[in-house]
Amino acid sequence: MAKKTQDLKPDTVLKNYWSGNEQFADLFNAVLFEGKQVIRPEELEDVDTEESSVLEHKDYAESIRASRDNIKVSKRSTAFGVELVMLGMESQEHIHYAMPMRIMGYDYGTYKKQYDSNAKKYQTAKGLEEDEYLSGMKKTDRFTPVITIVVYYGEKPWDGAVSLHGMLNIPEEMKEFVNDYKILLVEARENSLTLHNMKNVAFFNLMKVILDKSLSRDEARKKVIDYAREHKVDKSVIMTVAGATNCKIDYNALSEKGDFDMCTLFDEIAKENEAKGIIETGLDFGLSENDILKRLQEKLNLSLQMAQEYIKMFGKQTV
Repeated sequence: MAKKTQDLKPDTVLKNYWSGNEQFADLFNAVLFEGKQVIRPEELEDVDTEESSVLEHKDYAESIRASRDNIKVSKRSTAFGVELVMLGMESQEHIHYAMPMRIMGYDYGTYKKQYDSNAKKYQTAKGLEEDEYLSGMKKTDRFTPVITIVVYYGEKPWDGAVSLHGMLNIPEEMKEFVNDYKILLVEARENSLTLHNMKNVAFFNLMKVILDKSLSRDEARKKVIDYAREHKVDKSVIMTVAGATNCKIDYNALSEKGDFDMCTLFDEIAKENEAKGIIETGLDFGLSENDILKRLQEKLNLSLQMAQEYIKMFGKQTV
């Protein structure tokens, strides 16, 4: 019988990692409470992240759904009655300059879902005041608040807006009258988070080295390998680092190795990122596939078959 393979995509690896209550609670405590242990792992319960909502306005309807370049993990705190959402941007190269508006859309979708569910209880005006019936909710009804954190895994410093005001051209005289919407942003490349979960500590320390452009490849490679060995970094963390850096992972191959070789992983991440950069540059300059294949072979010393694999892996998503 042929052996069944299980190829884990980067977004799957990242989602699996952050779905762990210990890592998730630690991140939110670091961002919201400077590391103070307010949110407890045992109080968290999973929330369905596949919901979508529709914004209706006159002649158009716009669906709000999680984009493919994001991972989303949601949990509800039973102690505080708050929904906590972690969005992770996988893209290495791109900053989303409309992120505050995008977060508004995600948060609105969560509230709209609650509102719609609540309104279903009131199909008739029985027991409702006229204003309540027209509103689709009683004046005493309350919804679960949502707090969203964005984790950016890119190597470029974030230079986009971190609030709605940063996206708007507002006259100073009018600023106080325009509602703002702030985002909670974590940059994997550089942050001052106070983390207690050792997996999270290792994850962000490794990401900081890998995304540090001031280090040569050999310097970064040595730092990553030394850190992983000295701290006996868990395999799940190494897989998550690979996921955050868009490194394709064969989970069965990883499992069979037992003690995973950090040297191999780092070389693979570095080579894949270089290949992706060559492909994107070639496409930007209108080079043919054959020309891009030649560049890949020459610059990375690849076989034709391996170069074709990289084109297959990265070519379509960069067009």
